[in-house]
Amino acid sequence: MTLPSTSFGQMIHWIGGNMQKLVFFSCVALSVLAQPVLARDGDEPNTLTHGMVQMTLQVGQTTQAEVLETFGAPNITSMDASGQEMWVYDRHATITSNKSGGFNIGLGVGAGGGDVGGGGLLGFGKKKSESSSSSRTMILIIKFGADKVVSDFRSRSSSF
Repeated sequence: MTLPSTSFGQMIHWIGGNMQKLVFFSCVALSVLAQPVLARDGDEPNTLTHGMVQMTLQVGQTTQAEVLETFGAPNITSMDASGQEMWVYDRHATITSNKSGGFNIGLGVGAGGGDVGGGGLLGFGKKKSESSSSSRTMILIIKFGADKVVSDFRSRSSSF
């Protein structure tokens, strides 16, 4: 497939003659672009859970680099009154669930002859739906010593 390097009219003629190829490649390109984007570093699932905090953080051993690798960047960084670096992680998640179900039953009857037509339709059904929502909050405060190692941490989680 080579593009002509001449006039606009010849280009239109070329497009018309290669329309099937253009449509095919357009469909392929759209199907590739429409695929879900693979998870990148920032799109990974939230690893900030009470269990991960207890398994990962060890006073006097866990470094800032290990904390960043496990939990990502903190929401807030600051210094406390004694000059220790402090990182705050504040995560919120809302989970919504919708369910619906039901059934429909229909019966159609038709008859006719000559110039006379007849028919009938009977149907009934039932439908129900329900929705629920829950929220979860996790706050983690980590203090680091001058050596960039965890000196203290506190976490709090709530669900409602």
